Amino acid sequence: MAHLAYSIDPQWSTCAEFGVSVASHQRGKGWGGKLFEHAVMHARNQGVNMLFIHALSENSAMLQIARHAGATVERDGSESEAYLALPQADLDSQLNGLVQEQMAQVDYHLKIKAQQFRQWLGTVQEIRQGVRESRHKP
Repeated sequence: MAHLAYSIDPQWSTCAEFGVSVASHQRGKGWGGKLFEHAVMHARNQGVNMLFIHALSENSAMLQIARHAGATVERDGSESEAYLALPQADLDSQLNGLVQEQMAQVDYHLKIKAQQFRQWLGTVQEIRQGVRESRHKP
């Protein structure tokens, strides 16, 4: 799960904070990096030019993602802050955002239909099982 929090202070209206949490059994699979990339593109398209990341200094995975993206990381004891300047949105980022949103909608609707089909199939199987059992009763 990731969040992108926009500042409500007009002085920082072009800033946002990124945070991510990946389930322990899913770590090391690149999910945090993918969520970060998506958040960066979304933030750019919303007019954000500075992204902040607050993490524990021991969270080497998050800090590595930030450094890899070009962020400046400042450590203060057990906590670290990363600052990443974002380029302005361009046609490429806008189109990528639209395509990703459409693909997410298609994916969601396909999963809903697949779930409905599995439920229907389960019902059909229950009926078939009931018919079989009734045939074998004396």
